[in-house]
Amino acid sequence: MAATSNTGHAVADDTGPRVIMALAGLVFVLLMTFGWLMLGSQGGYITLNPALFYQLLTAHGIGMVGTAGIAGVGIMWYFLRLYVPLNATVLWATIGIFLAGVALILFSIFVMGFAAGWTFLYPLPAKSAGVWEPRSAIVYLVGLLLVGVAFLLVYLDIGRALLAGYGGLGRALGWPMLFGKADEAPPPTVVAATAVMIVNTIGIVVGAAVIAISLVNLWLPSFDIDPLLAKNMIYFFGHVFINATIYMAVIAVYEIVPQYTGRPWKTTRIFLAAWSATLLMVMAVYPHHLFQDTVMPAWALVMGQILSYLSGVPVLAVTALSLLGYLYGAGVRWTLSLALLVLGVFGWAAGAIPAVIDGMIVVNKIMHNTLWVPGHFHYYLLLGMVAMSWGFMAWLTRAEADEEFGALDRLLFGAYVVGGIGLTTMFLYAGSRSVPRRWAVHLPEWGFAGKLGAPMALLVIAGAVWFLARYVMRFQTHQRVAPPAE
Repeated sequence: MAATSNTGHAVADDTGPRVIMALAGLVFVLLMTFGWLMLGSQGGYITLNPALFYQLLTAHGIGMVGTAGIAGVGIMWYFLRLYVPLNATVLWATIGIFLAGVALILFSIFVMGFAAGWTFLYPLPAKSAGVWEPRSAIVYLVGLLLVGVAFLLVYLDIGRALLAGYGGLGRALGWPMLFGKADEAPPPTVVAATAVMIVNTIGIVVGAAVIAISLVNLWLPSFDIDPLLAKNMIYFFGHVFINATIYMAVIAVYEIVPQYTGRPWKTTRIFLAAWSATLLMVMAVYPHHLFQDTVMPAWALVMGQILSYLSGVPVLAVTALSLLGYLYGAGVRWTLSLALLVLGVFGWAAGAIPAVIDGMIVVNKIMHNTLWVPGHFHYYLLLGMVAMSWGFMAWLTRAEADEEFGALDRLLFGAYVVGGIGLTTMFLYAGSRSVPRRWAVHLPEWGFAGKLGAPMALLVIAGAVWFLARYVMRFQTHQRVAPPAE
């Protein structure tokens, strides 16, 4: 007999999210290995042909963004299905289209030689100086377009379910309670999922538009677009998408932490205001990526700097402070899942600090094209979003008999934390010393970055391999989530 939620709808099967997390975990480990290869080459441990280096760099960048996105969808879909009726067939279609897009992207990179970086900045895909053929760029962009279609498909289904379940997106965001017209609001999962659905649908449509224009340009070079407009569209899409991966993953914190603390995560007016503010700011903060484009309107750059200061405050501050409050005095029994989820919130919060520093125009002009930037977004992803994903995976395959935080779990969790902090600290220090990012060959005086970073990356990979192996070994463990209580 199918389980039902407290709204009366049948709860969709969780096989899709479980498969998504297995695929995401495998790709995370693979792409981390790509990262180690690049650091090892820069540090002199191994030798990579520069052409291969840039192919790995492209795959590592676009792969991490896409995999973080699909893992976030897996987490969000798993919990959201308990509150609104989601279509499992749509999720499986998303997985299939996503994998088809990934196959084209990998083929374009490792078979056809495409290596323009994950941002595919117009008109770079068409101007390779003979390194790759335009047709390889076409295959890459078609693959990227398919990935976007996959995400758009599942977001549209989520939007449909939210409208049917709550009668409007404003209600799903809790605005009646926020503005004093009601005493009850949707659960945190619904609020977060609604915000993600709105911003990512808009972001993906903008990204798809600029990809389509780039494809036409590759086929008909006489058809062009203003490069500055294209760059704005690309970075709007990219910034919204990568931030949304964290917003989806934090749903695991809202849902799982209360199971350990015994204190439900409450939807307060402050919580609702934070998510509504984030909904607006995440779509307007992207100009901080364009500070070095002096032809940008001054007002846009000023807005980018101001919002860089403010954008991390609403949801991040509310989530981090609330987490401390829920943990304090709760007498929790630590498990690998809880430790990884708490680490994820720490990584998210810590990663905001170097991001805000880089968001200062005077600093950005000097440090934006250095390893400082990989430092801050590796904090966000490696110690933030990806850690939350590992935590969800550990919880998803838990069993009452082995929920203890075992010695091997503690050892490899420690390796992941030490390696992650060591790697990001190396990036930040190297950036402060003006070591450039995206360079295959480093000068001798820059060699410390790879020499220090590669061993740290190995510690991260060791932890990640264990988290994945643990998940795969327990894949058939079914701890079904009870429908939310009345």
